[in-house]
Amino acid sequence: MKIRRRSRVVLASSLSALSLLVYAYAQMQMRLPKVNVAVEASERGAIYAGDGSVLAQTLDGKRTYPQGQLAGQLLGMMGTDKGLEGIEQTYNATLASGEDVELTIDPTMQATAEAMLAKYVPEHQAEFGSVVAIETKTGRVLVSATYPPFEPGRWREFPSEVRRNRPFTDLFEPGSTVKALTVAAALNDHLITPDTTYSTPMTRPVPYQVGKRVAYKIIHDAVEHPGVLDTRHVLRYSSNVGMSHIVERFPKQAMFNYFQGYGFGQEVPLPDVFAQTGFMRNWKAWDALVQTNISFGQGVSCTPLQLALAYNVLANDGEYLPPRLIAGRSGPRPHRVLAKSTARVTREMLQAVIEEGIPRAAGIQGYKMGGKTGTAQAVVDGRYSHELYDSVFAGFFPADAPKVTMVVMVHGAKTKYHGSQLAAPIYRDVAAEAISRWALPPAPEPDTTR
Repeated sequence: MKIRRRSRVVLASSLSALSLLVYAYAQMQMRLPKVNVAVEASERGAIYAGDGSVLAQTLDGKRTYPQGQLAGQLLGMMGTDKGLEGIEQTYNATLASGEDVELTIDPTMQATAEAMLAKYVPEHQAEFGSVVAIETKTGRVLVSATYPPFEPGRWREFPSEVRRNRPFTDLFEPGSTVKALTVAAALNDHLITPDTTYSTPMTRPVPYQVGKRVAYKIIHDAVEHPGVLDTRHVLRYSSNVGMSHIVERFPKQAMFNYFQGYGFGQEVPLPDVFAQTGFMRNWKAWDALVQTNISFGQGVSCTPLQLALAYNVLANDGEYLPPRLIAGRSGPRPHRVLAKSTARVTREMLQAVIEEGIPRAAGIQGYKMGGKTGTAQAVVDGRYSHELYDSVFAGFFPADAPKVTMVVMVHGAKTKYHGSQLAAPIYRDVAAEAISRWALPPAPEPDTTR
C-alpha cells in the first residue's frame, strides 16, 4: 500500500511539473498572459535639472518625482514599465538602460514662472497659460511652464489636457508681438527707417482679391494715437494701420523668407523632443490683405517656443539659435536672419515700447527691459472669437545686453485680458526674480552733464 501511495505522489508531481512546462511553452508560442511571475526591474536612469537637482528618480523600484509638480508636463510620466509622455517617453530607451538625462531647465526660474501663472491665471479667470524662456546666447531652454499644474507621480488623477506641455505644443496666433519682427525685416531690407512717417488714421481700407474682383476690408487700430506716426511709434501705439503702410512696398516673397528665417511654419530644430510646427500660408497665396494681416500676427500660428525663438533673433544680434533642452547635446547650426545693427535698433525701439507705453506693467525700475504685447482673438472652429482672447507678451532682458528671451501666453481670460494687463506682468515678475538672483547691476544713469 505504501508503495502505491508513493507512486501516486510521484505521478502527481510529475504531471504537475509537466503541466508547468506545457504552460510555459504555450506562453512562448501563444504569448498567453503571465501569472504570478516576479520580474526584477532594472534601475531606471534619473532626470536632472540644469543645476543638478533631481527631477525624477527610481527608488526601491518605484518612480518618484522629488520636486512634485515642477516641470511636470515637460517630464511626462511613467506607466508600469515605460515612459508614457514627455521626457519619460522620449528618452525611454536611454533611461531604461540606466543612463541619466540632464535637462537645461533652471529649476528656480521654472518654479517662479509656475508660481506667477498660478497667481495671475486664476485671478483673471483664464483657462490656461504658459511661459517659455531661453538663454539668449546659447538657446538653452530655461523654463517650460504650464498652468494648471500637473504632478507626474499622481498622473492618473489629471485629465489629458492638463498633461499637455503647452509651450511646445499649443498653437495660437501671436498677434501684435509679430509687429516688431515685421519692422525688423523691413529695416533690414532698407525699405524703412525708424524715423519714416506714415499717415495713420484710426481705420484704413486694404484691398483683397475675391475671384477676379477686388474688394476692401477696413482694418482698425485699438489705441488712440496721432494722425501721423513714425516707425518707432507704430510699435509704441501698436498701429495696424501703420503696419499696412510698412508692408505695402515689401515684396511678398522677401517678407515670407524672413518669417521662415524666424522659424514660422518650420519644424522646430529640437532633436527627439516633439514640438508643433505651426502654420504660415505660402507667399504665392498672399494678397495685400493677407500680407497686412500677417504683418500684425493674424493668419499665422506658432507655439510659445517658436515665438520665443523668433524674438531671440532680435535678442541675439540677428542670429537664429536652435533650442537646446538636453545638456551636452548639440543641435543644428544657427543661421543669420538680420544684420546685427538691425537687431540692435529694433531692441532699442522695443525698450521704448515699455518705457513710454507700459512701464508699470512690464518695466523694472533701474533696468532696461524690451518687448511687445499682443492681444489676439482666439480661433474657434475656424473663426475668430469675440469672447476668447490670447494675452501675449514677447521680450528679453536686459534690453541692451539680453541674457534671457521670454514669451508668456494666457488663454481665455474673462477679466483684463489685454497683453499689457495679464501677460506683461507675468514677464515682469519672472524677470525680476532672475535679475535679483543673478545680482545683475542696474543700468547706469544717462549722463546729463554733457
